[in-house]
Amino acid sequence: MCTLGSRERTLGGVSTQRPSPATGPTATPSLTERRKAATQLDIARAAAELFTERGPDDTTAEDIAVRAGVALRTFYRYFRSKQDAVAPLLAGGADRWRAALAATAPGTALPAALEHSIAESLAAAGAEAEEGLRWTRGLLRAAAHDPALRAVWYRVNQESEDRLREVVATLAGPGADPLELRLAAAAATDAIRIALETWSETDAPPHGPGSPAELAVRCLRELMGGMRLLARG
Repeated sequence: MCTLGSRERTLGGVSTQRPSPATGPTATPSLTERRKAATQLDIARAAAELFTERGPDDTTAEDIAVRAGVALRTFYRYFRSKQDAVAPLLAGGADRWRAALAATAPGTALPAALEHSIAESLAAAGAEAEEGLRWTRGLLRAAAHDPALRAVWYRVNQESEDRLREVVATLAGPGADPLELRLAAAAATDAIRIALETWSETDAPPHGPGSPAELAVRCLRELMGGMRLLARG
């Protein structure tokens, strides 16, 4: 996130664009909605930058508002707390991953679809994506010492898991056990969460052994080992 000045960045595979639903028809957002979303993301980028530079304890909501170029009342119009301000960055990437998974070619086995979409979402293709992962590492390291920031991270993951169930159910086809669908959504979500958290605790590069993509696929394979719905063959 070094600069996060362009109109689109990624945060550990997490897009800073306005999140889009993974499935179903969507209405074109109005100009007012687009402006609100842009303001939220400006604030979110500013919060992420400051948390990584200074840490949450040494960052105030007013600091974030100043960095984002908005009034403090505007900040509180969109976010309840300074930690909550980074949620749009994290949620956006989860939405993009679910959308990619939902677009899987018909007939693709669910384990293969999950592995491919997870690897692609964390591949860090390009300099901006790599930079985004490095900033993600900074945010997660900050979250390790800030319960409120950590709570936002867990909340975003839980919301993503809840929305993922519908996508997994569609890919699994009719007749799938609801419990297994829930377990599959939990396994896929936790594979990414644990991979990013583990990577953030190290100095491993964004590519190759120990990278988020490699760790996430490894986590998924371990988690789905005893699940019939995700049995590999």
